Amino acid sequence: MIAAETEVSRRAWLNITVTVAAILAIGAAVATTQLPEIAAGGLLYPARHDSIPAPPAGCEDRDFAGDGVTLRGWYCRAPGQRRGSIIYLHGTADNRASGAGIIQRSSRKGLDVIAYDSRRHGKSDGEVCTYGYHEKEDLRRVIDTIAAGPLILFGTSLGAAVAVQEAAGDRRVTGIIGVEIFSDLRTVATERAPFFLTASVIEKAIDIAEARGAFEIDRVSPVKAAESIRVPVLLVHGADDVDTRPAHSERVYDALAGPKRLILVEHAGHNESLSEARTWTEIEQWIDAVLRSAGQT
Repeated sequence: MIAAETEVSRRAWLNITVTVAAILAIGAAVATTQLPEIAAGGLLYPARHDSIPAPPAGCEDRDFAGDGVTLRGWYCRAPGQRRGSIIYLHGTADNRASGAGIIQRSSRKGLDVIAYDSRRHGKSDGEVCTYGYHEKEDLRRVIDTIAAGPLILFGTSLGAAVAVQEAAGDRRVTGIIGVEIFSDLRTVATERAPFFLTASVIEKAIDIAEARGAFEIDRVSPVKAAESIRVPVLLVHGADDVDTRPAHSERVYDALAGPKRLILVEHAGHNESLSEARTWTEIEQWIDAVLRSAGQT
């Protein structure tokens, strides 16, 4: 009797072992084929938040023609004498609404403001996000629509990367404010990848993303673009940012060829570096200095 029970137990454990092995084999196969697809999708298709409030005071809804896409945004006229323009560029999975405070502050300084939803964001067209590869061409076309005069690009995260990449080849830009910028897409994408994604899976995901998005990941490089920028640049980064580490801003800062400043905000994480009043005081002083240098009192 005992021998029979032992044999049954042995067979049961054998069946369990075989079943577990089969599950693991299937899981490995799925991981090999599906994980790169999933990871590529995470890169190309950030969440779209298309709930947009009414335009702030002094602003009107406006469509802008990007590079093969229509960009929805706001055009905001400064009251009184115009001193120049600011274009606000939001971060990943965000929209123009996050620029409301910047619009208010800038308008008080006599600056017209354009804030628009980046491609694949908000209410703008576009199927994929390419982190500046195509977005910088969109920005160039938006700049084509504004009046001559000093122009400051104010970008956060994704928007900062787009601003720097466009400014490298656009002499109309007078200054750049870049908040929580990434130095290059390959590095930040690898750093942000879930721990269970192997290097091989990440490389396959990048190949898929490049093919679907019609772009080259290694050409999405603010740190490389920074080498060609001669206008003043102000970088702001949270010292405790673990999503896009401060080292990204530090690398861009080191590469910049013109006047530059880096503010590391103590105890600030990602999307928190603009939360302190003293940071805004320094930003507004920097804007005034740039406008004075451009002949605007």
